[in-house]
Amino acid sequence: MAAARDAAFNEVRLLGGRHVVLSTNVPLRQDGKPYANFPRIEDPAAAMYFTYKDKQMCFACDRWTRVEDNIQAIRKTIEALRGIARWGTGDMLQAAFTGFTALPAPIVAGMKRHWREVLQYGDGRPDAAIIRGCYQRLASLAHPDRAGGSTERMAELNQARDDALKELS
Repeated sequence: MAAARDAAFNEVRLLGGRHVVLSTNVPLRQDGKPYANFPRIEDPAAAMYFTYKDKQMCFACDRWTRVEDNIQAIRKTIEALRGIARWGTGDMLQAAFTGFTALPAPIVAGMKRHWREVLQYGDGRPDAAIIRGCYQRLASLAHPDRAGGSTERMAELNQARDDALKELS
Protein backbone atom coordinates (compact mmCIF):
# COMPACT_ATOMS: atom_id res chain seq x y z
CA MET A 1 0.00 0.00 0.00
CA ALA A 2 2.74 2.46 0.99
CA ALA A 3 4.82 1.68 -2.11
CA ALA A 4 1.79 2.19 -4.37
CA ARG A 5 0.91 5.46 -2.63
CA ASP A 6 4.47 6.81 -2.79
CA ALA A 7 4.87 5.86 -6.46
CA ALA A 8 1.56 7.56 -7.37
CA PHE A 9 2.51 10.72 -5.48
CA ASN A 10 5.87 10.72 -7.27
CA GLU A 11 4.20 10.45 -10.71
CA VAL A 12 2.01 13.46 -9.91
CA ARG A 13 5.10 15.36 -8.74
CA LEU A 14 6.98 14.48 -11.96
CA LEU A 15 3.98 15.61 -14.00
CA GLY A 16 4.06 18.97 -12.23
CA GLY A 17 0.97 18.44 -10.10
CA ARG A 18 0.60 19.99 -6.65
CA HIS A 19 -1.65 19.72 -3.60
CA VAL A 20 -2.11 15.96 -3.94
CA VAL A 21 -4.82 14.15 -1.98
CA LEU A 22 -5.33 10.39 -2.14
CA SER A 23 -8.79 9.21 -1.15
CA THR A 24 -9.56 5.59 -0.22
CA ASN A 25 -11.66 3.77 2.34
CA VAL A 26 -8.58 2.39 4.07
CA PRO A 27 -8.57 3.29 7.78
CA LEU A 28 -5.69 5.62 8.66
CA ARG A 29 -3.58 6.12 11.73
CA GLN A 30 -3.36 9.58 13.31
CA ASP A 31 -0.26 10.34 11.21
CA GLY A 32 -2.30 9.81 8.03
CA LYS A 33 -0.70 6.50 7.04
CA PRO A 34 -2.67 3.27 6.71
CA TYR A 35 -2.45 0.59 9.37
CA ALA A 36 0.10 -2.06 8.41
CA ASN A 37 -2.38 -4.90 8.87
CA PHE A 38 -5.61 -3.27 7.70
CA PRO A 39 -8.25 -5.86 6.79
CA ARG A 40 -9.48 -6.25 3.22
CA ILE A 41 -12.14 -3.58 2.70
CA GLU A 42 -15.40 -3.92 0.81
CA ASP A 43 -14.86 -0.89 -1.47
CA PRO A 44 -11.28 -0.87 -2.83
CA ALA A 45 -11.77 2.25 -4.97
CA ALA A 46 -9.13 4.98 -4.98
CA ALA A 47 -9.20 8.57 -6.19
CA MET A 48 -6.30 10.98 -6.51
CA TYR A 49 -6.98 14.72 -6.54
CA PHE A 50 -4.36 17.31 -7.44
CA THR A 51 -3.82 20.67 -9.07
CA TYR A 52 -2.27 20.70 -12.55
CA LYS A 53 -1.65 24.02 -14.29
CA ASP A 54 -4.09 25.75 -11.89
CA LYS A 55 -6.88 23.24 -12.64
CA GLN A 56 -8.25 20.70 -10.20
CA MET A 57 -7.82 17.14 -11.50
CA CYS A 58 -9.22 13.82 -10.34
CA PHE A 59 -8.16 10.32 -11.34
CA ALA A 60 -10.28 7.50 -9.95
CA CYS A 61 -10.19 3.74 -10.29
CA ASP A 62 -12.33 0.93 -8.86
CA ARG A 63 -11.61 -1.81 -11.40
CA TRP A 64 -9.36 -3.95 -9.22
CA THR A 65 -10.14 -5.85 -6.00
CA ARG A 66 -7.30 -4.35 -3.95
CA VAL A 67 -6.85 -0.68 -3.07
CA GLU A 68 -3.14 -0.77 -3.90
CA ASP A 69 -3.90 -2.16 -7.39
CA ASN A 70 -6.33 0.71 -8.04
CA ILE A 71 -3.68 3.19 -6.86
CA GLN A 72 -1.15 1.53 -9.19
CA ALA A 73 -3.62 1.86 -12.09
CA ILE A 74 -3.90 5.58 -11.38
CA ARG A 75 -0.09 5.83 -11.24
CA LYS A 76 0.31 4.04 -14.57
CA THR A 77 -2.29 6.30 -16.19
CA ILE A 78 -0.44 9.41 -15.02
CA GLU A 79 2.85 7.86 -16.15
CA ALA A 80 1.39 7.30 -19.64
CA LEU A 81 0.16 10.89 -19.78
CA ARG A 82 3.63 12.09 -18.80
CA GLY A 83 4.92 10.07 -21.75
CA ILE A 84 2.57 11.94 -24.07
CA ALA A 85 4.07 15.19 -22.83
CA ARG A 86 7.65 13.89 -23.24
CA TRP A 87 6.99 12.67 -26.78
CA GLY A 88 6.11 16.17 -27.91
CA THR A 89 2.38 15.89 -28.34
CA GLY A 90 1.41 18.40 -25.65
CA ASP A 91 -1.84 19.36 -27.40
CA MET A 92 -2.98 15.77 -26.97
CA LEU A 93 -2.05 15.93 -23.30
CA GLN A 94 -4.25 18.98 -22.73
CA ALA A 95 -7.11 17.29 -24.58
CA ALA A 96 -6.67 14.14 -22.49
CA PHE A 97 -6.75 16.12 -19.25
CA THR A 98 -10.10 17.73 -20.01
CA GLY A 99 -11.77 14.47 -19.03
CA PHE A 100 -10.02 14.40 -15.67
CA THR A 101 -10.99 17.86 -14.51
CA ALA A 102 -12.42 17.52 -11.02
CA LEU A 103 -16.02 18.52 -10.58
CA PRO A 104 -16.48 21.35 -8.11
CA ALA A 105 -17.69 20.28 -4.71
CA PRO A 106 -21.40 20.90 -4.29
CA ILE A 107 -22.22 23.89 -2.13
CA VAL A 108 -24.67 22.74 0.49
CA ALA A 109 -26.66 25.41 2.28
CA GLY A 110 -25.20 26.03 5.72
CA MET A 111 -22.06 23.97 5.00
CA LYS A 112 -18.82 25.82 4.40
CA ARG A 113 -15.56 24.54 2.96
CA HIS A 114 -12.41 24.35 5.07
CA TRP A 115 -10.14 27.37 4.74
CA ARG A 116 -7.33 25.24 3.24
CA GLU A 117 -9.57 24.21 0.37
CA VAL A 118 -10.89 27.73 -0.24
CA LEU A 119 -7.41 29.31 -0.15
CA GLN A 120 -5.84 26.36 -2.03
CA TYR A 121 -3.29 26.19 0.76
CA GLY A 122 -2.21 22.54 0.71
CA ASP A 123 -0.84 20.45 3.53
CA GLY A 124 1.88 22.72 4.91
CA ARG A 125 2.01 24.23 8.36
CA PRO A 126 -0.11 27.39 8.52
CA ASP A 127 1.91 30.57 8.02
CA ALA A 128 0.36 34.04 8.17
CA ALA A 129 2.37 35.47 5.27
CA ILE A 130 1.54 32.54 2.98
CA ILE A 131 -2.12 32.66 3.99
CA ARG A 132 -2.27 36.36 3.12
CA GLY A 133 -0.49 35.69 -0.19
CA CYS A 134 -2.97 32.95 -1.13
CA TYR A 135 -5.84 35.22 -0.16
CA GLN A 136 -4.55 38.18 -2.20
CA ARG A 137 -3.93 36.04 -5.28
CA LEU A 138 -7.42 34.52 -5.19
CA ALA A 139 -9.14 37.75 -4.15
CA SER A 140 -7.72 39.51 -7.21
CA LEU A 141 -9.56 36.93 -9.34
CA ALA A 142 -12.75 36.61 -7.30
CA HIS A 143 -13.46 40.30 -6.61
CA PRO A 144 -16.97 41.27 -7.75
CA ASP A 145 -15.58 44.14 -9.83
CA ARG A 146 -13.65 41.66 -12.01
CA ALA A 147 -15.07 39.53 -14.81
CA GLY A 148 -16.01 36.16 -13.34
CA GLY A 149 -15.87 37.45 -9.76
CA SER A 150 -18.75 37.37 -7.33
CA THR A 151 -19.72 38.67 -3.91
CA GLU A 152 -20.35 35.09 -2.75
CA ARG A 153 -16.84 33.94 -3.72
CA MET A 154 -15.29 37.03 -2.16
CA ALA A 155 -17.22 36.48 1.07
CA GLU A 156 -16.04 32.86 1.15
CA LEU A 157 -12.43 33.99 0.68
CA ASN A 158 -12.75 36.60 3.44
CA GLN A 159 -14.17 34.01 5.83
CA ALA A 160 -11.47 31.48 4.91
CA ARG A 161 -8.72 34.04 5.53
CA ASP A 162 -10.24 34.94 8.91
CA ASP A 163 -10.58 31.27 9.88
CA ALA A 164 -6.99 30.54 8.88
CA LEU A 165 -5.56 33.47 10.81
CA LYS A 166 -7.73 32.56 13.81
CA GLU A 167 -6.31 29.03 13.71
CA LEU A 168 -2.80 30.49 13.91
CA SER A 169 -3.52 32.42 17.10
